[in-house]
Amino acid sequence: MTPNETTVARLGAESRLRVRGHRYEDFEVGRQFVHHWGRTISAADNTLFATLTLHYNPHYTNADFAQAHGHPTTPVVPLLVFNTVFGLSVEDLSEGGGPFLGVDELGYLATVYPGDTLYARSTVIAARLASNRRGYGIVTWHTSGTNQRGEPVIDFKRSNLVKTRNQG
Repeated sequence: MTPNETTVARLGAESRLRVRGHRYEDFEVGRQFVHHWGRTISAADNTLFATLTLHYNPHYTNADFAQAHGHPTTPVVPLLVFNTVFGLSVEDLSEGGGPFLGVDELGYLATVYPGDTLYARSTVIAARLASNRRGYGIVTWHTSGTNQRGEPVIDFKRSNLVKTRNQG
């Protein structure tokens, strides 16, 4: 056995499965989650996201154009704001697995600029057992994102299939 194979075998023998995320039973309607960390969006984040998603609206890539249209600098691409706030919520809401069912009532409430830090919080607004998928429930959350001044910048509802503790 090579040294690499020995290491892999040892790590495999020592590893333990750790269940991540919450289960359906954890999501009582009204429960609130304040998602930790937050995320500061840089100009580089914005440029890279705009480029990788082929989002070439000059508001987001040209400071002169953005300023001519009333912005102090290039605003952050709204989809990056959504993806960031959504991502901040995953550990608390959907990390346990289960298919993503969609987003409703998405609203962009204020412009985000490079240097702003985004924070997220969510509230369980609906939960029911899935009628056609045993061992799962459908949970809907209302998620809102704020900037470092506590000003609302984004708001949406999203739903996931969420595993129950008893899969049987």
